[in-house]
Amino acid sequence: MRMPGDIEALFEPLRIGQVEVPTRIVMPGMQRGRSVDGHILPEMGDYYARRVRGGAGMIIGEGCCVDHWSSAWDPHFPRMAEDTVSDWAYCAEAVHAAGGTMLLQLSHPGAIRSESQALPSLPGPALSASGLYMRGKTNGRAATTEELDEIRRAFVHAARLAIQAGMDGIELHACHGFFLDEFLWAQTNVREDRYGGLSLAERATYPAEVIAAISEAIGPDQILSVRISQWKEVDYDAKIAETPEELAILLAAFEQAGANLLHVSARRFYEPAFTGSQLGLAGWCKQLSELPVIVVGSVGLSSDVMASLVGTPSKGLPLDHNLRELNARFARGEFDLVAVGRSLIADPDWPSKVRAGQFDTINSFEKSQLGIALEMEPQMIKDVHG
Repeated sequence: MRMPGDIEALFEPLRIGQVEVPTRIVMPGMQRGRSVDGHILPEMGDYYARRVRGGAGMIIGEGCCVDHWSSAWDPHFPRMAEDTVSDWAYCAEAVHAAGGTMLLQLSHPGAIRSESQALPSLPGPALSASGLYMRGKTNGRAATTEELDEIRRAFVHAARLAIQAGMDGIELHACHGFFLDEFLWAQTNVREDRYGGLSLAERATYPAEVIAAISEAIGPDQILSVRISQWKEVDYDAKIAETPEELAILLAAFEQAGANLLHVSARRFYEPAFTGSQLGLAGWCKQLSELPVIVVGSVGLSSDVMASLVGTPSKGLPLDHNLRELNARFARGEFDLVAVGRSLIADPDWPSKVRAGQFDTINSFEKSQLGIALEMEPQMIKDVHG
């Protein structure tokens, strides 16, 4: 089977800021469970580089906890602090030597952190926008304005260290019900100070401040990606933007703050984001902003990621239909880059095999390949979805 249309366009370079990404295929940030006490293992440099040699143009290092006590989650999750810079520098060097670019994804779990997973040394409970991980479901407490200042500084410090480690930029994890996303979602942000409000514009205030602070710290030449989603790990049907008009307000706030790349997550990239249009969420973001867009969500797979993690029901497209839909949407200009997660875990040569039409040689994804950390999903997610 050959891909229809101009598949070679997925292997053309793209310039973002002063960084040239050699192909449009991205390996997104995923927890591989290969960290010890917050230190990424050296083998990950070779692991990432192998995916570049297989055709990925950009690697996004797995969600890295910022150096604040409330961000600590699990010893198998990496963190960014002074003592881990050299770990990530090795990864960046390996990726660059293979011809790719690399970002580091900065993350904070917020209220989605299960207390059963909390490290014994943590001095307090989970912090989040309002102490909620969905409507009526509490965990931890709301962060004070002083703590929010601390966490903002922790994001900025981590971003500076990432650039020091040789990264081509950073990505902010503002999706899937984690800390920054909890400010955007009306169900989890009921604050009565300047970081809350009935409108999405008001709720976007704190994430936009974090983006602006990082942009000032790393400068305009580096990539500053923001990963967003409507769906949450605890609510697959969630929406932070009920209409395209609301989405436009959010994107404008992030772009004005200094973001120069959007990483748009859907459970299935091809599903319509709003009634009355076949555009997916990535397509809407491309239409409503001036920023380049990465699409992610079950690319090359017939089931979504949460089906792999916790066994919830899923629907999808067979591989040939999935890839034809991907290529058609890319050709229509709905996105600029394509993030391939589980397929690149299973087969580092996935891009080159797709390019050559060698679909029958692609290694199939299996849950056992996900890594130890992804076997430790917060109990709250299993409680919600069974």
